[in-house]
Amino acid sequence: MNLDFKKTNIKHPTISGEGLMQSHLLHVFFDIETGSDYPDGDEWFIADFLFPYDMKIPDAIKGPDYFTTISIGNKKNFWHHREMVRYKYGKTKKLSEALEFLETKYKELHSLVEPLEKDIKE
Repeated sequence: MNLDFKKTNIKHPTISGEGLMQSHLLHVFFDIETGSDYPDGDEWFIADFLFPYDMKIPDAIKGPDYFTTISIGNKKNFWHHREMVRYKYGKTKKLSEALEFLETKYKELHSLVEPLEKDIKE
């Protein structure tokens, strides 16, 4: 596992706090409040992968399995993907598995937006 993430200067429209990135194309933010109190003893967090560009993307990468829009105001939208990640099963912590999942999901989603880099207008 090579967690080569660095802090991003991009702000998420709904999650406060700082995010991480490996490239300017995709940023990951964490919501650790939601899902931390399930009665079954499992603990979860939400990872939100943000593609911070207001642009059209191919239909093939739209939808709940890939990217959906998130409003940033002024009739503009970014694209994002949310995952609930379980890191504690009862009394067993599985943080390394959660981190491995995050890295794998980041690479998968990044490979989908990488071809769009040439179309980004900043």
